[in-house]
Amino acid sequence: MGDNFLTLSEFNLEGDFLGFIGNKTKKIKYLSLAIPSGDVLIKLPKKLRSALSSSLAIGERINIYGVGKLNRYKGTIKLKAYEVTTISHPHHPHADLPPQPPAKIMVCQKAGCIKRGGQGLLSELEQTLCDRGLLDKVTIEHTNCQKRCSSAPNCILMLGKKKYKKNCPQAIASLLESYFTPRE
Repeated sequence: MGDNFLTLSEFNLEGDFLGFIGNKTKKIKYLSLAIPSGDVLIKLPKKLRSALSSSLAIGERINIYGVGKLNRYKGTIKLKAYEVTTISHPHHPHADLPPQPPAKIMVCQKAGCIKRGGQGLLSELEQTLCDRGLLDKVTIEHTNCQKRCSSAPNCILMLGKKKYKKNCPQAIASLLESYFTPRE
C-alpha cells in the first residue's frame, strides 16, 4: 500500500454482508459490511475473491479478520481482510467483551518540542477530539522529553498496550473512533 501507510494492527469485525464492490462483476475488490457505527469497505485479497463471490448472500452475518493500515498524511484507515467466516448462531454482540482499556495521549512539553510547534499540536489535538466528541473518552498527559527530539513535536497515542507515534491530530482522532466503536 505504499510508504504513506503505517500498519496499525489486526481487526476482527462482525456485521451484515451488504455486497461486493468492484468495477466489473468478475472483478470484485471490496466487500461492504454493515456494522453498528456505519458501513465499511474492506479490501479482499485475490485468493478470497472467487470463493466468497459464490458463497455469501446479502444480509448474511459474517466475521472478518484482517489488518488495518493508516495513511499518515490523510488520516484515513484502509482495512484488508485475510479471513472471512459466516456466523451461524446470533448472540448478543457485547455479552462476552471485556471492558476497553483506557486511551491516553502523551504530548511532550519540553522546550524543543514547544519551539517546533508542540503547543499548536496540543491545541489542534484538543480541538479535533472535541469536534468529534472524543475529548471526554481519552486522557491527555503532558510529558517530559520522549527522546525523539529530531521528529518534534512529539506525541504518543496509547490504546491499551499499543503505542502509535508520529500521528497528526486527524489520524489520532480516526484511531480513537475505530478504537471506541463497539466491537462485535
